[in-house]
Amino acid sequence: MEITGIISALIVGLVVGALGRLVIPGKQHLPIWLTLLLGIVAAVLGGWLAGLLWDAFLFVLLVQVLVAAGIIYLADGMYAKNASGTA
Repeated sequence: MEITGIISALIVGLVVGALGRLVIPGKQHLPIWLTLLLGIVAAVLGGWLAGLLWDAFLFVLLVQVLVAAGIIYLADGMYAKNASGTA
């Protein structure tokens, strides 16, 4: 993978993380840097999962955003529980 591919994957991951956060209703307790990092992970994982089924751009993006929303939802629950337990 070339450097431009890595940079594009990072940018897509940041966008997917932000969209995943917007999909979840209510207030999230995650810091924005963690949301964006989880978005990068979700973009890779969601892209791989979607590629197994169908390679259409909008389908891949939808799967990436749904995976990001799921990961952010789970991480937010764990983060909020840890934050309230230590305070």
